[in-house]
Amino acid sequence: MLLDLFIPACWIIWAMIWLFASLGVKKSVRQEEPLSRLGNTIPIWIGAILLVVRPFWLGPLGLRIVPHDLISYGIGAALTVAGLLFAIWARYHLGRNWSGVITLKEDHALIRSGPYALVRHPIYSGLMFAIIGSAIARGNIAAALAIVAMLYAVLRRVRIEESWMSETFGSDYADYKASTPALIPFLV
Repeated sequence: MLLDLFIPACWIIWAMIWLFASLGVKKSVRQEEPLSRLGNTIPIWIGAILLVVRPFWLGPLGLRIVPHDLISYGIGAALTVAGLLFAIWARYHLGRNWSGVITLKEDHALIRSGPYALVRHPIYSGLMFAIIGSAIARGNIAAALAIVAMLYAVLRRVRIEESWMSETFGSDYADYKASTPALIPFLV
């Protein structure tokens, strides 16, 4: 029972860190339109709901597809923690350029060091690993669907951000794209 609280506690700690880190960011000069933002936000909320709702409320989506044992939970918990830590590292490395929505900031900088030397979108990479870990620990069909919903949102956001970064940084971003994978380290 106490073990069931570990992963939610990790996400709550991450959310508090994220909220605190959102203070003091640079002023936005361009921001994604609200209607477009819904295309990212709705799948994220659907995925989150699928991961947190009690399995018996989900009907057939609550059926387990991953064994309910300590090994599966441990793997899921380890991926969750590693993913959240990677996202936090990336968030702090990005510094004042960060935003919770797709934006360009005043004096926006192209960050290519730290986790950004491994992947162009390390926050998304870390969060996807954490979501996959949470889904493994949860182990049901709904959790697998949560991965799909979250991946859709991440890939959509990546496509928009790539376009904006290309417009803003031109050949510097083209060089970065050519040498650094988008989401999965060491996979160009």
